[in-house]
Amino acid sequence: MEWTVVLVLIALVGLIVSVLTPAIRLNTSVTRLAALVDSLDAKLGSMESSNTQAHRRIWTELEGQKAALGGHETRITVLEKHG
Repeated sequence: MEWTVVLVLIALVGLIVSVLTPAIRLNTSVTRLAALVDSLDAKLGSMESSNTQAHRRIWTELEGQKAALGGHETRITVLEKHG
């Protein structure tokens, strides 16, 4: 009878170890993935901010180019009329 109890205890310990080991690995993986997602979220936020600033600079430059082009068009028109 004592051997039966010992075998049952060994089987229970084996079952617990076989269930807990993958659970602990899964928990570790989930924790690392959560940290990576947080890091990616922060990087994406800074990229969006940088992207917005770059677009503002581009649009400002474009508006300046439009004004310069308008001035050139006016000069060409005047030269064609008088030329």
